[in-house]
Amino acid sequence: MEFKLHSDFKPSGDQPQAIDNLVQGIKDGMRGQTLLGVTGSGKTFTMANIIERVQRPTLVLAHNKTLAGQLYAEFKELFPENAVEYFISYYDYYQPEAYIAATDTYIEKDSSINDEIDRMRHEATKSLLTRDDVIIVASVSCIYGIGEKEDYLSLALMLETGLEIPMDNVMAQLINMQYTRNDFDLSRGCFRRKGDVIDIWTPDSEHTLTRISFFGDEIDKISYVDAITGKTEFTKDYIELFPASHYATGRAKLNKAIDRIEAELEVRLKEFRDAGDMIAAYRLEQRTRYDMDMLRETGFCKGIENYSRHIAGREAGEPPCTLMDFFPDDFLLFIDESHQTIPQVGAMYNGDRSRKEMLVQYGFRLPSAFDNRPLKFAEFEQRMGQTIFVSATPADYEKEHSEQVVEQMIRPTGLLEPEIFIRPVEGQIEDILAMLKEQKKTGDKSLIMTLTKRMAEDLTDFLKKENIRVTYLHSDIKAVERMQILNQLRNDEVDVIVGINLLREGIDLPEVSLLMILDADKEGFLRSERSLIQIIGRCARNDHGRVVLYADEITDSMMNAVSETNRRRAIQQEYNRVNNITPRTIRKAVRDVFDIVAESSKDSGGKGRGKGSKGGGIDAARLINEGVSGGTEEENKKLIEKLTVEMTKAAKDLDFEKAAEIRDIIIELKGKK
Repeated sequence: MEFKLHSDFKPSGDQPQAIDNLVQGIKDGMRGQTLLGVTGSGKTFTMANIIERVQRPTLVLAHNKTLAGQLYAEFKELFPENAVEYFISYYDYYQPEAYIAATDTYIEKDSSINDEIDRMRHEATKSLLTRDDVIIVASVSCIYGIGEKEDYLSLALMLETGLEIPMDNVMAQLINMQYTRNDFDLSRGCFRRKGDVIDIWTPDSEHTLTRISFFGDEIDKISYVDAITGKTEFTKDYIELFPASHYATGRAKLNKAIDRIEAELEVRLKEFRDAGDMIAAYRLEQRTRYDMDMLRETGFCKGIENYSRHIAGREAGEPPCTLMDFFPDDFLLFIDESHQTIPQVGAMYNGDRSRKEMLVQYGFRLPSAFDNRPLKFAEFEQRMGQTIFVSATPADYEKEHSEQVVEQMIRPTGLLEPEIFIRPVEGQIEDILAMLKEQKKTGDKSLIMTLTKRMAEDLTDFLKKENIRVTYLHSDIKAVERMQILNQLRNDEVDVIVGINLLREGIDLPEVSLLMILDADKEGFLRSERSLIQIIGRCARNDHGRVVLYADEITDSMMNAVSETNRRRAIQQEYNRVNNITPRTIRKAVRDVFDIVAESSKDSGGKGRGKGSKGGGIDAARLINEGVSGGTEEENKKLIEKLTVEMTKAAKDLDFEKAAEIRDIIIELKGKK
């Protein structure tokens, strides 16, 4: 199938030009390009149009799960007929194995795997191997090794109706593919036999079983059935089954790997004994011998990824096989928020290496564990293919590795970058007071940025004494309270919020028309060029936004940020003039932090969604509004039960921000029990 974009909207503003230029750059063979798009200009829609025009499998890389989830939802809506997949770390909780020599403390690996995300990872790799119309939205975890593509393919089981093959042979192959036989409680990665039927719950399937019906030794029918109702959904003449684990490998190759691991063990034990470190030698031998016994008997062991180099047959130092290796050579790569994603990719290898050095040095792991790792940055670059960096503030790396930078400055609402004023530090408090009183008359809201928590609190106390409705916001404020504070601003309960860098990214406050930045000339992370541009963007949702920088001198970062903002503003003004567009402030409904849970409950109850729902949305809304503000112990207990269900649902729907908010409410309620 070809990529087919579904949308009621057409590219507008400077989107058509950006799309044409980037597509032409891809056709011309450019290895790197940058889409420099301001916030709110529709960069995701531009990316989608490029994918439709180019018709290539695409990897969209994001720097965290939340952003990846948002992009996945958007692409899923834009490409409903195509395979849009999601590939992030499948751990809900992950404590890596570590050793602290100073206190002689060994920390065993501890983790909780999200079954739904694991399913989606398998679905992603399966789609890449079986079709071309694939978009994978991934976090940077995709640069970690996931087992060998060749082994994964070689173990695939092809079955078709009319094929003569004994049932026992099929089951033996399934076990070799890391499937588990369970005739009583079937789950993903398991199969069962009932008479002449084998039911298989493949690792990529959400709620559908693959049923293989036999007549003697001949496959009579292949059908897909609902795992709960048993109802047949459809039938097929041919099916390709992939392993239940990305780390599955053939028995012959596994036996060779065991021999190699044991040979490495002998060398390492001799090194420890020659050095007189008998404790490390004993520790390493006990663990490794046990793991090898498990591999011989079951084909799997806890921590099998630490032996991935031997299992794959790679030499020391060779890069692991990652999701990127499952893509064809001509795939397209988008790196979203590249100014954050690129540094994160570059830092992952060193962090992983430093932790494992202690484990290897003290006999907890063989040196080959070093090769269970993320890609080095140079190895990542080799696999990048044709790449488009996407950012409102691209860093030096993107600029140096882009053959062209394409700008997208026009917002559909016609909104402009805010006006910027630079004023001296002397007299700034009086100036702030005067402007806040002006803002009070118009009803507009304001933000004040400080460098420290102490300054935010002291300034808040001073403004309160001047009868200003103000509060502060910094990292000591809990997540639920932060949302409540932001809604207080939007609901006209306060006029000013004083904060630090928490207001720099990801907060949409269209009511804010004035932003004041104190100590703007203090060079550093919080006042770098890119940070200042991001901060200034907080006022780009209002049609008369203003930013005031208080400084005694104009730093290079200030000058560059102001110049870039003014340049973008001039482009936007000219476009509005030519096209007779009047900027208009974004109007966005104010939602209480608890409304999210109530709405979710209504959906699951009032609309009949979910299992066993009995319309609990009304009760949830009442308990949220009463219980959190001081309900009885019994009410709080009931609310915790409801919220736990909603939190699980939100996590399954990949809405991690919502799940985190609900989790914080639960923690708060438990503290009141």
